[in-house]
Amino acid sequence: MSTLREKYRTTVIDILKKELKIKNVHQIPKVEKVIINVGAGEAIQNVKCLEVIQDYIKDIAGQKPVVRKAKKSIASFKLREGQPIGVKVTLRRGMMYDFLERLINTALPRVRDFKGIPNKAFDGRGNYTLGIKEQLVFPEVNYEKIDQVRGMNITIVTTAKTDEEGKLLLSSLGLPFRKN
Repeated sequence: MSTLREKYRTTVIDILKKELKIKNVHQIPKVEKVIINVGAGEAIQNVKCLEVIQDYIKDIAGQKPVVRKAKKSIASFKLREGQPIGVKVTLRRGMMYDFLERLINTALPRVRDFKGIPNKAFDGRGNYTLGIKEQLVFPEVNYEKIDQVRGMNITIVTTAKTDEEGKLLLSSLGLPFRKN
């Protein structure tokens, strides 16, 4: 079992209960899911790049990703509807907590000139999206298999009603927010 999950069950619930003045345990915000998304514009010319992306996302997430297809055609990008364009994986429960723990303790400290994650990336409903510029910050990625450095978006979906509740939840889990 993940130590981050145990931390949530013991410490974080008490912190959130006290800070948010909530009496009912079921009203305490929690992390619902984590979505890892990689868009590959070069997949228009080279569909093989999606296989490489799938391999390293599978190593990072521990779960097989889904290939995403374009929803509509865009002539200026030479993109047709239904053409493979990216990769996405949704993590829940134990795998989600394992990934978050590796993100917080291993990957984020390996980012060059890391001063914390921005406070402004909340969506207004307590969900947080983090952009990572290179996949090499994850130790699971084999450097020899990488053909190109690519970034990814990591969205943390919570049950929080406001951004303040979401930030309190994520910071109490250990996400290092920037000091303004």
